[in-house]
Amino acid sequence: MKKNKKTIDTLVQDIYQAISPLTENKQIKVNDEDIEKFGKAMASALKHWATPQPRDTSTLRMSNIGKPSRQLWYDLNAEQVPQQLASSTLIKFLYGHLLEELVLFFVKIAGHEVTSEQKTVEVEGIKGHMDCVIDGEVVDIKTTSGFAFKKFKEGTLTNDDPFGYISQLAGYEHSEGTSNGGFLALNKETGELALFKPDEFDKPNIVSAIKNVKKTIKKKTPPALCYSPVPEGKGGNFKLARGCTYCRHKVECHKESNNGKGLRAFKYAKGITYLTTVKSVPKVEEIKLAR
Repeated sequence: MKKNKKTIDTLVQDIYQAISPLTENKQIKVNDEDIEKFGKAMASALKHWATPQPRDTSTLRMSNIGKPSRQLWYDLNAEQVPQQLASSTLIKFLYGHLLEELVLFFVKIAGHEVTSEQKTVEVEGIKGHMDCVIDGEVVDIKTTSGFAFKKFKEGTLTNDDPFGYISQLAGYEHSEGTSNGGFLALNKETGELALFKPDEFDKPNIVSAIKNVKKTIKKKTPPALCYSPVPEGKGGNFKLARGCTYCRHKVECHKESNNGKGLRAFKYAKGITYLTTVKSVPKVEEIKLAR
């Protein structure tokens, strides 16, 4: 009797079930071929990480096409200043890649079909590398913090997507001639998995989106702010929205804040807060920003 083919809708449950025998001190089924492929994939990821890669932020790619327009404008028009990455950041890059391979390993031992791994795709001249196709559906794998994981688990990514993940997925789907796809997310803090498949109406028409982005980045001046500043406390201060905090263009982008004096940064125990309007000076250390 032919075994029923699995579908992506049961993917997370099937992965948990495949691993569950270990909770009862029983061996799980892992064939030698999957182990060998996993070992090669890990070795390849390590070699790639250990080899310096050019960090080109001045080219449109599938991975950045959905970013806020103003951020993309600065990416492609601002002077490119080489950035030296911290060792801790490089370590984060490495375990992100390794964890993605681990997630794919789980998918395979759960009996689901994985094809088109790291396939090169192109839409309207914009290239990218999609993670894979699982059970016939395009899947982008994300390893995330607990905060970001909630967006995938609760389906709220459509309301807060500063990195343009949904546009990225739409591009991969378009290249494959399908509208079926989603994200398989791993919470790096807890090991929890979630499958999120955005509704069709939440995805952009990626061809139109790419054409619009190409027009925008050719303009002489940047578009409007990606996010408006938000209140900080009750003293009348305003700070950068979360989506701006980690942007490398924030100082230049908000140079007119604080009556033309630019952003001011204050070091709290929870981290640095960037203020666009200071009515009441915080009683913590102020950090001088490079202009």
